[in-house]
Amino acid sequence: MARSFEHTFDVDAPPSQVWFVSTDVERMPDWSTSMTKVVLEPKGSLAVGSTARITQPKLSTATWTVTDIVPGESWTWETSASGARTIATHTVVPREGGLSTVTLSVRMEGATAAAVWLMAGKLVRSYVTAEAHGLKTECERRHR
Repeated sequence: MARSFEHTFDVDAPPSQVWFVSTDVERMPDWSTSMTKVVLEPKGSLAVGSTARITQPKLSTATWTVTDIVPGESWTWETSASGARTIATHTVVPREGGLSTVTLSVRMEGATAAAVWLMAGKLVRSYVTAEAHGLKTECERRHR
């Protein structure tokens, strides 16, 4: 059983702008219906080791820790709960014309990952899709 989901989409905005919007995590609730509150510690730019307390509809508040950043290209954060670890990656790739292709991916690992995915996988997929739609809309709005 798949315990992962990936959504790739084009954004009519430059990679630098997509990077800026996607890494300004405390503002995510302004453009994505998948989050109601994000608090980043320490304040400022994302860095490996930064944590974000994320409140989402229908889910308990979770603390996500940034585990990897390739500046301007990708960043990954993860959280653990109920014996499962969830890893989410945001990737920005330049495409022709100075525009962008973005991939949002999420996967679950661990002893209870299959059971957690069975219960929450549909919601996770809907939240990744909502984040993709919001990110695309926000970046293109700013680029006009």
